[in-house]
Amino acid sequence: MTSLPEAKLAREAEIALATMAMITDYDCWKVEEEPVSAQTVFGHLSANAEAAKKVLVEAIPRVPSKPDWADHRSLDNALVTERKLWPEATAEKLRPVLGRFL
Repeated sequence: MTSLPEAKLAREAEIALATMAMITDYDCWKVEEEPVSAQTVFGHLSANAEAAKKVLVEAIPRVPSKPDWADHRSLDNALVTERKLWPEATAEKLRPVLGRFL
């Protein structure tokens, strides 16, 4: 699976995004291995949940409280159409994302 759509949408909305992905089915690329059981997958899922909790306990306090890094300004150089040419209805509809440009 991929988080590409989420990453693109977050960038357009100037939202900083990080993905934490963990594997539950280790045989998906090993054609010579026996298929895993649901029990094995759930075992990995439970272990991953515990690992994720530990990572988050360490990571969350390190996230800056003020959103002033580059991810929050990704539209600065992305908007090329002059503001006067934006349809007013569209600009209003996009106010939650474009608010600082309106």
